[in-house]
Amino acid sequence: MTGTGAKTPRERYRAQVRAEIKERAWEQIATAGASGLSLNAIAKRMGMSGPALYRYYAGRDDLITELVRDAYRSLADTFRAASAPGPDAAALAHALRGWALEDPHRYFLVYGTPVPGYHAPDDITGIASEIMATLLDACAALPPDGPGTPFGTHLEEHRQWADGHPAPPAVLHRALTFWTRLHGVLSLELAGHFTGMGFDPALFFAAELDDLLAGGGRSAGRGSPPGREDPAR
Repeated sequence: MTGTGAKTPRERYRAQVRAEIKERAWEQIATAGASGLSLNAIAKRMGMSGPALYRYYAGRDDLITELVRDAYRSLADTFRAASAPGPDAAALAHALRGWALEDPHRYFLVYGTPVPGYHAPDDITGIASEIMATLLDACAALPPDGPGTPFGTHLEEHRQWADGHPAPPAVLHRALTFWTRLHGVLSLELAGHFTGMGFDPALFFAAELDDLLAGGGRSAGRGSPPGREDPAR
């Protein structure tokens, strides 16, 4: 008899096959992009028939959902680990960059161009909200960022994306600014747009982070990557 919670041989085999399908899917995404994902091509690569593979994933969207869920969960766990000592916007920023550089295809699956015709289910939206809540907590721990702005007032009226987080308008604005500016730098770096420009993308990212932190009265240099010093200091 199997113990409570133990998987049967059939369940272990099914989990192994699903894991291999995901591995093959990432290989395909690396060469053709998520929009070119083909379950039939994956089945052929694995020596399976198309109908056999559909016993493990109901369709393309089911497989994409699994990959997106894994990616968001990985980032949520990374953020949780980075904020374990306490809310720290700089630590989250560097954790985000490290996570993105570790697997650019995973990054672009969730933060790149949407896959045509694909709509993520609600549980994935919940994980994305968890990630944003961690950033909101970190921004709330920063010193006040000056007087409110018209956009901050606008955000107070359109705060659905904060998913019930009690952050005031100034914190909502700051978190959104962190999110968009840092993702902008990362997206350009990972897409290769800085190649040949001659500067260090890590230092550029740190400079952008310093600027964001300075907006709340933080001292310059907080954005510097661990173990690296700003050459201008």
